[in-house]
Amino acid sequence: MSNRKETENRYQCGGFDRSGLSRRAWLKAGGLGLLGLNATNWIEALAASPSRIAPRAKSVIFLFQWGGPSQIDMFDMKPEAPSGIRSPLKMISSNVPGMPICADLSNMAGLMDKVCLIRSVHHDMKNHNSAGYYALTGHRPPVDDIRLRDSLELYPAYGSVVDALAPNSHPMPTAVSYPYVIRDGSATPGQHASFLGKKHDPFLVTGNPASEQFRLPELTLPKNLGFERLMSRRGLQKYIDSTARAFDRSAEAAGMDQYYDKALAMLHSPNVRRAFNIHDEPAAVREEYGPTPYGQSCLLARRLVEAGTKFVTVYFSPSIGGRSKTDGGWDTHGFSNTRMYEIVTAYHMPLTNHVLPVFLTDLDRRGLLDETLVVWMGEFGRTPKINANVSRDHWPQCYTVLLAGAGVKAGFVYGASDRHAAYPAENPVRPDDLAATLFHLLGIDPATHVMGVNNRPLPISNGSVIPGILS
Repeated sequence: MSNRKETENRYQCGGFDRSGLSRRAWLKAGGLGLLGLNATNWIEALAASPSRIAPRAKSVIFLFQWGGPSQIDMFDMKPEAPSGIRSPLKMISSNVPGMPICADLSNMAGLMDKVCLIRSVHHDMKNHNSAGYYALTGHRPPVDDIRLRDSLELYPAYGSVVDALAPNSHPMPTAVSYPYVIRDGSATPGQHASFLGKKHDPFLVTGNPASEQFRLPELTLPKNLGFERLMSRRGLQKYIDSTARAFDRSAEAAGMDQYYDKALAMLHSPNVRRAFNIHDEPAAVREEYGPTPYGQSCLLARRLVEAGTKFVTVYFSPSIGGRSKTDGGWDTHGFSNTRMYEIVTAYHMPLTNHVLPVFLTDLDRRGLLDETLVVWMGEFGRTPKINANVSRDHWPQCYTVLLAGAGVKAGFVYGASDRHAAYPAENPVRPDDLAATLFHLLGIDPATHVMGVNNRPLPISNGSVIPGILS
C-alpha cells in the first residue's frame, strides 16, 4: 500500500496520525499518559478499534453569497410585520406548505420540496471579513474587525480540511475554489489551507468560466514538451531546490513541492482536463445555465463533482457589492441615488432565480443530488428594520441558510426566527454547527483534531451536528 493510501486510511478510520486525531482520542491519550503508557503504545491500541462515520455525501458544493443576502426578503418573509420591517417584495406559496418565498424567486417555488431551510443561523460578527471567515471555516474569529487578515493562527478553508483528512486517491483535485479571490479591502481569510500547509490549498481558478477564452494553462503542455520530458525537468528542479534548501528546509517550501507534484499529476490526467473543459458541455446546457460567470461557475461545479472533486467553493462575486445593478455581492445598504430594492430586483434576485433552480434540477436529473450536498449561504443576513436609504444593513443575529441534497431532509424547515426575523425563536444554529454537520455528512468525524501552530492540537469543529436536519 502506498504511503498516501496509508495516510488516507488513517484519517478515514478516525485519525491515528498525530495530525488527525479525534477529541475523544486526545482525551484518551491524556488518560493513558497518566497511566504511564507512551504515545506509540496508545496509537497502536487506538488503531486496533477505529471509529468510523459512514459518509452520506460524496461531495459538497458551497455556493457562497458574498455580501450577505436578506433573509426577510427571500426565504423568511414576515408579511405580518409592521411597515418599515415587512418586505416591500411580494410573497408567494411554494410547492411545500409552510415554505412561502419571495415572488422574485418564482422559479424556486416548484423546487422547495428539494431543499432544507435553516432559519435560525446566528453569530455576532458584523464586519464582512470576520463574518466571511466564520462562514468559510466554521470557526469564530478572534476579533470582529474589517482589518482581519490571513494568519497561521486562523483556521483553514473547509476544502483544505477535507483535502488533509480525506484526500482523493485519484488525480482530480479534492478541493477547488473559483472564480475569484474574495475580499473586502484585503483578501478575506479562510480561503486557504493556513496552518495545514500549502499542499492542502484548494485548487484556485481565477478565470471566468463564461468566457470563450476560459482555459487552464496549468493543464496544457506545450506541443514540444511531453509529460516524460516535463517530469525529467521536474526531477532536475527538485535536485536544485533540495541543494539550495539544504540549510533552510522550511515547511512552506516542502508544502509547495507537494502542491507542484499534485498539479503535475492533474496535468497528466485526461479526466481532469475533461472536467475543466466546460466548452465540451452541450450548447443547450450552457444556455440553460445562462451566460453569466455565476451560472457557468455552477455548471462547472456540477462537472467537477461528477468527475470526483469532493469540495467545490463557488464565489458569487469577488466584492461585497454596493451600488451596481449589474454585478457585485449582496451588500446593499443603499448609497447616493441607489436603493437596495432597485439593486437586488435588477441583478441579485433574477440571477439567483435563474441559476439556483437550473443547478438543482440538473444535479437531480443526473442523480447527483442524492450524493452531493449543496450549501447556499452568505456571511450574515440583513437588518429587520429598513434604513433611511430604503435598504437594510448587516445583521448576523439571525439569517437563513439553504441546504439541498445528500443527507439532509427535503421540503423541510429547521429552526425559526421571531416575528421580525431578528433573532432565533427556535433551535438556534451557529456556523460551528453547520461545519460539524458538513464534516459529518462527508464521513469526517467533527471531533477530529489537526495540528496547528507549535504542534497544538486543534479541533476541526467546535460545533455539534444538527440531527434535526439529517434525513
